Amino acid sequence: MNSYVNERNGVFPSVCSLDCPDQCGLLLHKKDVKIVKIDGDPTHPVTKGNICNKVRNMAARLYDDKRLKYPLKRIGAKGEGKFERISWEEAIETITSRWKELIQTDGPESILPYSFYGNMGRLNAEGMDRRFFHRLGASQLDRTICSSAGSEGYKYTMGASLGTDPEDTIHSKLIIFWGINAVSTNMHQVALAQKARKNGAKIVVIDVHKNQTGRLADWFIPILPSTDSALALGMMHILFAEDLVDTSFLQTYTVGHEELRKHVVQYDPVTVSGITGVPVEDIYQLARMYGKTSPSFIRIGNGPQHHDNGGMCIRTISCLPALTGQWLVKGGGAIKGNSAYLAHNAASLQRPDLLENKKTRVINMNLLGQALLELDPPVKSLYVYGTNPAVVAPDGNKVRKGLGREDLFLVVHDLFLTETAAYADLVLPATSSFENTDFYSSYWHHYIQIQQPVIERYGESKSNVEVFKLLAKEMGFEDSIFQQTEAELIAEALDHPNNPYLDGINYETLVEKQFVKAIVKPLFPGKLPTPSGKIELYSKKMEDDGYPPLPTYTPLAEDEKFPYLFIPAPNHNFLNSTFSNNEKHISLEKEPRVHINIQDATSAGIKDGDLVRVWNHRGECELKAAVGENVLPGVVVTQGLWRDEPGTKQLVNSLTPDRLADMGGGATFFSGRVNVEKI
Repeated sequence: MNSYVNERNGVFPSVCSLDCPDQCGLLLHKKDVKIVKIDGDPTHPVTKGNICNKVRNMAARLYDDKRLKYPLKRIGAKGEGKFERISWEEAIETITSRWKELIQTDGPESILPYSFYGNMGRLNAEGMDRRFFHRLGASQLDRTICSSAGSEGYKYTMGASLGTDPEDTIHSKLIIFWGINAVSTNMHQVALAQKARKNGAKIVVIDVHKNQTGRLADWFIPILPSTDSALALGMMHILFAEDLVDTSFLQTYTVGHEELRKHVVQYDPVTVSGITGVPVEDIYQLARMYGKTSPSFIRIGNGPQHHDNGGMCIRTISCLPALTGQWLVKGGGAIKGNSAYLAHNAASLQRPDLLENKKTRVINMNLLGQALLELDPPVKSLYVYGTNPAVVAPDGNKVRKGLGREDLFLVVHDLFLTETAAYADLVLPATSSFENTDFYSSYWHHYIQIQQPVIERYGESKSNVEVFKLLAKEMGFEDSIFQQTEAELIAEALDHPNNPYLDGINYETLVEKQFVKAIVKPLFPGKLPTPSGKIELYSKKMEDDGYPPLPTYTPLAEDEKFPYLFIPAPNHNFLNSTFSNNEKHISLEKEPRVHINIQDATSAGIKDGDLVRVWNHRGECELKAAVGENVLPGVVVTQGLWRDEPGTKQLVNSLTPDRLADMGGGATFFSGRVNVEKI
C-alpha cells in the first residue's frame, strides 16, 4: 500500500472528504511532516484545480489546538463538557463492557449507531461500522436526513440516480439551477455553466432566496417554498398547450404522456401563479424558453425535497426533460444525482447478512429526539460518529433533551469536542481523512478516487475502521472480516459485477491513477431501471405504493399557525456544522443573520441589523435581521449551522420540524413556520 506519511516534504495527491457533490481532486503541500497548503489538483478532469475556501483553509482545522488528541471520560454533568484523559484500552473496555451488560438486560436493540457523512470515505462512513453493528444486532439507523426524499421521487421517474454527465453541460444553451445555491454547494457546476454562458447559454435560477447563485443568474425567479412542483406542472401545461413537446421522444421513451397531457390542464398559469408567487408572464416566459432552447439542462438541488411534499417535488421536476426530448441532446437533461453510476458492492462491504434478527427495528435518524425520549423499549446507548446531531438534527431542543438523559450511555467519535460530544460519557479522537486509506465516489461527477495517508495520526486519534476492529475484537467477534485491511476492503467493494459502469476499476488502478472515470454511456437510446424500462410520467409503481401516479402539487401540512415559512439554508463557508468551530471559517462568514422581506420587516418595526427573536413552539433563536428583497413576503431564511456560543441563541434546528417527508423518510427542515419580532 502506498503511503506518503514518511515523506517529510513534497506535494501529494489527495481528495476532498466533505459531503459535497464536487469531490475535488487535491494537492497537499507538506513541509517538515505537516500540511502547510492545500491546492486543487489541476489534472482532475472536472474540478481542474479549483477548490472552495472550506477546503483551502482546512489545514487550520487539522492543526487546531482544540482538536481531540486522546480518549476522554466524562467527570461532570451531562452537557457540561468536563472530561479527563483515559487510555484507548480503558475506553474500548468501558464501551464493550457496558454493551455486553445491555445486551444481557435489554437486548442488542437497546444500542443505536448514529452516523452520517462527515467523512465521505466509503470505508469510514459505511464499511466496518456496518459490519460491526450488523453482527452486534443493534437497532438499525435509517440514514435519510439529506437526499432520500428527492432520490425516491427521482427514482419513480428515472429508475435510479442517473443523469447527465456534468462534463457535457458546457454544451448547454439553457441551464436552470432549481433549488440549489450552487455557488456555495456545487461550485464546479457553476464553472461549467460559466463556460456554457461564454458560448451563449442563459443561466436561470429558481429559488426561495436570492443567494450568491441567484445573483449570478441572467434571470432569478423567486418562488414560495414547497411550490416547485406546481411551477413545473405549470410549465408542462404550457409546453403541451403550445406544442413545444417532442412527441417522437415521448412516444418512444416514456409511458403516460397522454395521461400527463390531460392531467396538467388544471395547472394553468393563473392557478400556478397563485400557488407559487411567480407572475403569470414569468411562467409563460420560462416555459417557452425551456421549450424552445436546446440543449437545456436542469440542476435539481436539495432544497425543494426538504418539505412535506419533497419527494413529489423532485419527481415532478424530473419529468420536464422528457417532454422536450432533452435526454437525446448532448448537454441536455438533468442531474439530481449520479451515484448509481459509481455504486460499489455495498453488500460485500457492509455485510447485512451478519444481522441474525431480520426483524431488527429500524429508527429514522430524523426522529432522533423522539427515539431518545419516547421509544419503547428505550434506546439505552447511542454511538455517534461522522455527524453532530445536537446541532444538525431537526427539533434540536428535543434531541438535546434526549442526549442529556442520565441513563443514556453516549459515546462520540469525532475530531472535536462538539455540542453532541459535550453530552457524552466517552469521547474518542478521530483521524482526519488525510490520515486514512479510503476510496471516494462522487454523487455528481463520474470519478472514483483514492485517499492514501499523507500525514501521521494526530495525537492518539484513530479511524472509524480501526475503532470498529478494536470493538469487534473486545466483543469476541472472531470472524476474519473484522481483521481485513483497508486495501482488502476497497478491493471487495469495487468487485461488483452487477455494475458494468465500474468494469476495470479496482484497488490497483486507483493506486496507480488516483482517480478513474466510470464507463458511462448516454441514457438513451437505452433501457432505464424503471418497471417499464422507460421514463415513467405515469407510474404504476407509485400508484401501488399509495401515491398519485402522475406528478401532483400537494400543499404543506398546515399544522403550525405562525406567519413565516422558515428556511434554514446552507452558508458559504461551513458544511452543515463542520467548520463552525474554526476561527478562520467563522471570520469568512462573519455572523448569522435572518433574511426578511422589507414589507414584512416594515410591518413588524424591524430595521436592517436589528436583533430579532425567531421563534415557534419548538424553540427560539436570536439573530440579526437582514432586511431587503432577497426573499418573498412571508418567508424568512437563515444560512448556516452556527454554534451556540455563550450568551447567544443561534441553533436554528431548534425551530425545525421532525415530521417526515412524503417519500423516503426524508427530512422536512424547510417546512416549518416561525414568528419574528424585534428584541
